[in-house]
Amino acid sequence: MDNHEVEILLVEDDPFDADLTIRALKKMNLANRLVHLSDGVAALEFIFGTGQYRRRDPGDVPNVILLDIKMPKLSGLEVLQKIKSDERTKLIPTVIVTSSSNDPDIQRAYALGANSYIVKPIEFDNFSKTVSELGLYWMVIDKT
Repeated sequence: MDNHEVEILLVEDDPFDADLTIRALKKMNLANRLVHLSDGVAALEFIFGTGQYRRRDPGDVPNVILLDIKMPKLSGLEVLQKIKSDERTKLIPTVIVTSSSNDPDIQRAYALGANSYIVKPIEFDNFSKTVSELGLYWMVIDKT
């Protein structure tokens, strides 16, 4: 698992938040191999190489998945549950990056196997700093 085609899979339905996240990762030179998807169904198709991504090798897993909770078609928690319940994907570090600071969401995410839960800061500078630190940790420091 050393030579990944995709290092970061960003699953975020809000175009503004996705753009901020991508810009923050680019600033840290961590977005060279990033794929952005905007709903849970597309994320699962990408990860497992089905549907519109059936030609993609599902063995080429991302180094980290940044996953929003509230998305169309399939929620982030449902995506997380599928990822963590499959032997092929359960070890992919999956970070919830969401505006929800509700304790039940946090507890459910960790119960399903989330590696981290980050609440999006409202202010741009704080958001950018948080995403940069998050990317740096999961892409450079952590050796999962």
